[in-house]
Amino acid sequence: MMITIRSYDKTDNDAFFAMIEEEGGEWKGYINAKGRPMYERALRTSHVFLAFDDGRLAGFVRVRDDDGFGIYVYDLLVLGPHRGKAIGKALLDHARITFEDAPFYVMSDADGYYEKLGYKTIGSVLTPGDPGN
Repeated sequence: MMITIRSYDKTDNDAFFAMIEEEGGEWKGYINAKGRPMYERALRTSHVFLAFDDGRLAGFVRVRDDDGFGIYVYDLLVLGPHRGKAIGKALLDHARITFEDAPFYVMSDADGYYEKLGYKTIGSVLTPGDPGN
């Protein structure tokens, strides 16, 4: 097993979206007619790192820099056949090292995974309630 990580660029688009289509599930909203153009814009305004397992695209992490206030992980995906090989951890570590002087935060509801890696919960994200109620 040889894991390599590099930055995403627009020439990766086809393989990247094929990976998301392969994963399916909750990721389908990123590839439909409305979601794909929005996500392509998000990719252009984010830092995205791709992981390759023996040359095959296996996963990615997408982070954003909040103008020095912190680096926020918005997306982390490792395809099923590549899970259990510490690729997710390697992607997170790569992003942390890249932005080593900035606070590092994860935006996720998969708390158990991140806790297993040693991340701690320090707050929450709130959304407004239904204004009709």
